[in-house]
Amino acid sequence: MRIDHFAIWCDDIEAMRTFYTTYFDCVSNNRYHNPSKNYTSYFLSFGGGDCRIELMNRPDIVNEPAKRGFMKGIAHFDIEVGNEEMVDSLTERLRTDGYIIASEPRKTGDGYYEAGVLDPEGNYIEISAEV
Repeated sequence: MRIDHFAIWCDDIEAMRTFYTTYFDCVSNNRYHNPSKNYTSYFLSFGGGDCRIELMNRPDIVNEPAKRGFMKGIAHFDIEVGNEEMVDSLTERLRTDGYIIASEPRKTGDGYYEAGVLDPEGNYIEISAEV
């Protein structure tokens, strides 16, 4: 068994697609649109792995909590980017480009070197490397 993909409801699906393809080297499929449900989606694939991200949009899906990741349910997901230098470099690139760094790069007690960043819609993403 394995995780095939996880899905994120998005307000601005194009901005989210640009974020993940730009900073995490994801490859996007063609946009899918179902006019009867007013539903749009993209699947984003990582180069070396099997897990994908599905970005979804439907105007009737609303955001209730003001702060994503701080309610019961999925709190974050992690993208392993390589080594500690790559974590540092990507963190600085995201900071320079105006994204919120929610957690500075650090070694964790469970064997990772990681930083936390918020994507364009406030989802908490860990950027990591195994120590």
